[in-house]
Amino acid sequence: MPATLLATRRVEKPWGRHHLYPGFPDAPDGAGKVGEVWFQPPEPEGAELLVKYLFTSEKLSVQDHPSDEEAHKRGLPRGKDECWTVLTAEPGSTIAVGPKREMTKDELRASALDVTLEDKLDWRPVKAGDFLYCPSGTIHAIGGGITCIEVQQNSDTTYRLYDYGSDRELHLDDGVAVAHLTPYRPIESPGQVSPDRTILVEGPKFVLERWPGGDRSVALPDGRTGWLVPIRGEGVVAGVAWKAGECVTVTGSERIHASADADVLFAYTGDTRIGETAS
Repeated sequence: MPATLLATRRVEKPWGRHHLYPGFPDAPDGAGKVGEVWFQPPEPEGAELLVKYLFTSEKLSVQDHPSDEEAHKRGLPRGKDECWTVLTAEPGSTIAVGPKREMTKDELRASALDVTLEDKLDWRPVKAGDFLYCPSGTIHAIGGGITCIEVQQNSDTTYRLYDYGSDRELHLDDGVAVAHLTPYRPIESPGQVSPDRTILVEGPKFVLERWPGGDRSVALPDGRTGWLVPIRGEGVVAGVAWKAGECVTVTGSERIHASADADVLFAYTGDTRIGETAS
């Protein structure tokens, strides 16, 4: 099918929330906290990307993920590069990305065990509209009070390095082995390339664009799928209606109709953007 409205999967997390975000029903009082909403195609294991919303009330564990190469060594299909588009952030909200200074593997392991790792990370303040790309191997932790959209390689492999003294299992052997031990350096992105097209990520694993409202055409090469993620507004593609809080996959050449107030993310695999769209 040229366009498919994806099913949603609500995932309860101890760091999640009952009050979510416009477009998502709140979790009932007395129910578990919702930390994530995943968008899943009919055969989710075959998808190359995964799109999800995150709703945090407290810090997530300090963790990292393997690269494709490290994943293949472990018999896994792919690694996990990911990125976050921040929709809301309470005052003082932060995301940790990388250590403040270069570390050794021995120091990383020791800091995870003696509960000093948290203080050695680069906790960056974030606000609505911010964007961070997190390559595989980056030591990171998302703080509390944040709503964001995560676009990632379709992998659920997470190595927990530190969990603030809780009794949850750590994965120090794998987590230390794949970790980047130097301070985080953002990957340069092209940014706004036309009045109605901003490139947030251009490879190596996927491209992520952000569009304002209005109609446009997309032409995806054979074998490539696009993920349309409306932050605001509504529209139609290939006869499939969509609105904020949903996600639609698109294949082939299609005309996307978006309301004037729309704000849309569009992701697809590869390291090169598709040709300029036409309004």
